[in-house]
Amino acid sequence: MALELRHLRYLLAVADHGNFTRAAEELHISQPTLSQQVKQLERTLGAQLLDRTGRTVRLTDAGRAYAHHARGALRDLAAAERAVHDVQDLSRGRLRLAVTPTFTAYLVGPLAAELHTRHPGIALTVRETSQDRIETGLLTDEFDLGIAFQRPHLPGVTATALFTEHLTLVTRAGDDPPACAALPVRELADRRLALLSGDFATRGHIDDHLARHGVSPRIAVEANSVQALTEIVQRTPLATVLPDAVTHDHPRLARVPLEPPLPTRTVALLHRAEAYRSAATGAFTALVHDLVRARGYPPPTS
Repeated sequence: MALELRHLRYLLAVADHGNFTRAAEELHISQPTLSQQVKQLERTLGAQLLDRTGRTVRLTDAGRAYAHHARGALRDLAAAERAVHDVQDLSRGRLRLAVTPTFTAYLVGPLAAELHTRHPGIALTVRETSQDRIETGLLTDEFDLGIAFQRPHLPGVTATALFTEHLTLVTRAGDDPPACAALPVRELADRRLALLSGDFATRGHIDDHLARHGVSPRIAVEANSVQALTEIVQRTPLATVLPDAVTHDHPRLARVPLEPPLPTRTVALLHRAEAYRSAATGAFTALVHDLVRARGYPPPTS
């Protein structure tokens, strides 16, 4: 039997689902056909790739070794297809961007608008997810670029520092008089706050800072969306803690510096070190740096 790409995809689908039925449903083929195709692959290789004896179908040792290379082969072939269809004049193209959640509030919109203005033929796909998921997705060729924070990264992920992010108190414009000095952090104990929910890394950053200064926040609202927080703060006396850049495009919001300030974070552009660099990826990378400079975001600290 001649080995075909479908055999690799079939094996990986079964391995991912641990079940022939669910894998067949995903592949839109019948379960008997899927089982027959995997058995053909095993006969061709002369090795058992799946352990079918338990309630869950598992890869054998030989199957794990083969699946590792099969995933790499399919990833490289997908990159090869994109390279063939890549248009250097940027009249068309595709970019897959992943970002951590807070960036959808102040960075994704301006980036998408500038990309459409400069290169309307490039189709942009944006995925909001965790930083761990971004880095894994870059390594498996699910994303072309990621925007997240500088930290120890997974092997194979390269980061380029973009700017420094500052977290501040954000209030409804006019609720606080223009501050000549920063608001002491301890005074947050007397304010009712709307904060991101605990599954956000930013919330952990805030909680750690408040705890270090003996502040137990009075939380009136928890939300799993930055947009929800900005809407709430614009319409209520509640305050929140968010990146100060969120206020740039919201005239109804005001930022109040805190003393001592929250530790800053370095925002970074992430990519896979060995990934094919398409014309769209290169153009977007240049665009990100231009926009960061144009909006006056603080440069990354050394």
